[in-house]
Amino acid sequence: MDLPTVRDRFTALRDALPGVGIFYAVKANPTPEVVELLAQQGCRFDVASPNEIDLCLDRGARPETISYSNPIKKARDIAYAYERGVRLFVSDSEHDVRTVAEHAPGARVMLRILVAANGSTYPFGKKFGCTPEMATDLLRLAAELGLVPLGVAFHAGSQQLDPNGWDAAIADAALITAKLRAEGVELTTVNLGGGLPAGYREQPRPVADYAAAITASLRRHFGDAAPEVMIEPGRAIVAEAGLIRSEVVLVAKKSYADEHRWVFLDIGRYGGLAETEGEAIAYPLRTDKDGGPVGPVVIAGPTCDADDVLYQSTHYELPLDLRAGDHVDLIGTGAYTSSYSSVAFNGFPPLATYCVR
Repeated sequence: MDLPTVRDRFTALRDALPGVGIFYAVKANPTPEVVELLAQQGCRFDVASPNEIDLCLDRGARPETISYSNPIKKARDIAYAYERGVRLFVSDSEHDVRTVAEHAPGARVMLRILVAANGSTYPFGKKFGCTPEMATDLLRLAAELGLVPLGVAFHAGSQQLDPNGWDAAIADAALITAKLRAEGVELTTVNLGGGLPAGYREQPRPVADYAAAITASLRRHFGDAAPEVMIEPGRAIVAEAGLIRSEVVLVAKKSYADEHRWVFLDIGRYGGLAETEGEAIAYPLRTDKDGGPVGPVVIAGPTCDADDVLYQSTHYELPLDLRAGDHVDLIGTGAYTSSYSSVAFNGFPPLATYCVR
């Protein structure tokens, strides 16, 4: 992990979205040095568990800069977060709202709504969020239970490539806010969640394009009653700061007729490359044999699992003289790699992280 790149990406987001509260999604890369750097830069944090709360606090974050944004949480975890000073929670169900009210009295709460994440590489489906109608009722309930109903949260889907991918949910948030305001319940904030993309083999549009589209959408739907805005980027801050150096274990052919070689690396889907599932994320590759003739390859991991194939449909070409022991660097691997690495599937150790300052 190149820490100056992390700092640069955070600074670029802050400059593109002035006045917006940036809450780094710790799940993207929980390397302590990354969290500490971002805390020093004034970043806030989106966490999903007590362990992430502890990590942030231990690395210099203040409790008031932490949002417990996972709507799926145990009562004892809510109580622990409250004990450690966290006062902002995200919910999407009646049970969770009532549990927050019981174990974090007086806390601020946001309700997460369902989103149709068109344009996203990784849509979240229906696991998180509830309908706008239900969210309205639950924000009303939160006020009745003594919580502070802060506003509406959503997530436009990970690696959201469409700058307008936030618009429909912002419209829903504005309608919910207006309805509750008419009833005397004043919401102040919209949480735009994550989704800002990073560059891989294909580069997304500049961050300024996303910022402009989001700003225009907020103005269009909220008018003069502009809300406070939160955003929870992860990938956009850390992805391009990471590099994984792998070693070729084996280069083999499966038939005399097939021109494709199989290149087996010492890292696969269980070692940190989970986002190659469905070949959704295509990492740029670099080898120590670059510059000579190349040919098509299938790229796979080292484990005895048939699903541990990284790229079979996505077209890659690697040097024809690539051999066991050569290096293949995977570029842009700073997000959702080490944090996705298995404990030790098939005896292969988890992915280690080294920070460069």
